[in-house]
Amino acid sequence: MKNSFKNIMVATFALLSFTINAQIKNSKTETVKIYGNCGMCETKIEKAGTIKKIVVVDWNQETQMATLTYDATKTNQDEILKRIALAGYDSDKFLAPDDVYNNLHGCCQYDRVAKVPVKEETKTEATTENHNNHGNHTETPKVEVQEVNQLKAIFDNYFVVKDAMIFSDGNATSIASKELLVSINNVKMDKLEMDVHMVWMKVLNQIKEDAEHIADTKDIKHQREHFTTLSKDIYSLLKVAKYNVTVYFQFCPMYNDGKGANWLSKENTVKNPYYGSMMLSCGKTVETIK
Repeated sequence: MKNSFKNIMVATFALLSFTINAQIKNSKTETVKIYGNCGMCETKIEKAGTIKKIVVVDWNQETQMATLTYDATKTNQDEILKRIALAGYDSDKFLAPDDVYNNLHGCCQYDRVAKVPVKEETKTEATTENHNNHGNHTETPKVEVQEVNQLKAIFDNYFVVKDAMIFSDGNATSIASKELLVSINNVKMDKLEMDVHMVWMKVLNQIKEDAEHIADTKDIKHQREHFTTLSKDIYSLLKVAKYNVTVYFQFCPMYNDGKGANWLSKENTVKNPYYGSMMLSCGKTVETIK
């Protein structure tokens, strides 16, 4: 009887795995440890990591092991674990923000495993070691590796789209938006800072949709309709991400039947992308982002 039950469970698990893999293209499966305690943790971990038709997360409460099945062409383990960390759950790769962990329900606050950061070598230690180990050898110059701003290309291309709209050039706007779409798709989410990542996940689908609509038409009126929501989401990103120049958040009270609309500009002088030469100076700067 026990063997029959065991066989049924194995068959059920195999069928479930087959169904999941069939739903997810280019599926890759990995097992990682994610810290948690209870059934509530299981629900939150799986919800935070799962994306329909892209990722399925199955977490085991007893072993604290999670099975990640995902489309390897659209995401990776780091992106999944970072989303789960943002929900309050540590893995061996990413720690949840302290404030998020502290806000978990009492029964969900698992014992955190202390992570000791690698000790940074001091300048004195490095100099001493260099002299001791290399004698009179010529010192190799230290190359400084600069972190790539994952969103800079998005901001740059947004401003190209905006400038094309000022001239009411639907063709140029379409071409610029295609470049914007490429820069959106090139973002490596696992390289984003936690606060930027949280905003990025909220706006990603909408900015892609708006960029696609603007790219797929030369109708300037339709392009401007999607530029309103695109500008709103780019503004949200700029508020948390670093950019190399001062940006002005501007507002036109006339657009959309008097409801108004915002846009971003690298110059304080108003050049309205919603009306172009018809009402080029209509609007004002409402915020300066440095």
